[in-house]
Amino acid sequence: MHERMETLFPLTPVPVFAAAVLITLLAGTVKGIVGFAMPMVMVSLFSSVMDPELGLAGVILPALVTNVAQALRQGWRAAWEAMVQFRLFLGVGCLALLISAQMVRVLPQEMLLLMIGVPVSFFSALQLLGWTLKLPKRGQGWIESILGGVAGFMGGFSGVWGPPTVMYLTALNTPKDAQMRVQGVIYGAGAVLLVGSHLVSGVLRAETLPFSAVLVVPALIGVAIGSALHDRIDQRSFRKATLFVLLIVALNLVRRGLM
Repeated sequence: MHERMETLFPLTPVPVFAAAVLITLLAGTVKGIVGFAMPMVMVSLFSSVMDPELGLAGVILPALVTNVAQALRQGWRAAWEAMVQFRLFLGVGCLALLISAQMVRVLPQEMLLLMIGVPVSFFSALQLLGWTLKLPKRGQGWIESILGGVAGFMGGFSGVWGPPTVMYLTALNTPKDAQMRVQGVIYGAGAVLLVGSHLVSGVLRAETLPFSAVLVVPALIGVAIGSALHDRIDQRSFRKATLFVLLIVALNLVRRGLM
């Protein structure tokens, strides 16, 4: 059995694979409750048990499948309307993602950990302190473009583009159901480009693609569990607990990057 797993996942020993499955299940559950944070949880915790590049590869296909499902939950018409409404954010973000994805294998691993940990910890701390982004009425196009670019740049490096997106949607006072759908559309579009970009960059290749594909299963199971909890548990309280966990995990990434 061990040899068979080594053949399927040559870069992933059995204990590491088991840990990856549990981490993905947890991350999917968080996503099912709040609509985001799956890549943040996966990348942050993966870095403790595997190479950051392999961890990034493991995130890509689960993110793609779960985000497409989330975007289409209210049907393709609603998803299309969300795509049109946020076309500037999506356009700039996708362009930034395509550019930054090709730099993953050039940057030192310590820098990659810091580029994930610093913005995630910053975002989590601000949200826990009760700060929300307030947008001025003038120049919203520029603000949308800047935040879209930041989100895409982070996404290309790490598969994590949630913090700027959530901050922007929160600042717009987007209704709960609409925000879940819009997040699915934005993250789904980014995930499609991420797949293509990292097939080119070499992060997704014969050794890593099966590993990412298998993690789709625990991701979907986790999302189903989280969606059930979403209807029964106070979302605001659970989201605060999630942000607290993310803050601790992100600060650990910063510590490892600095060391």
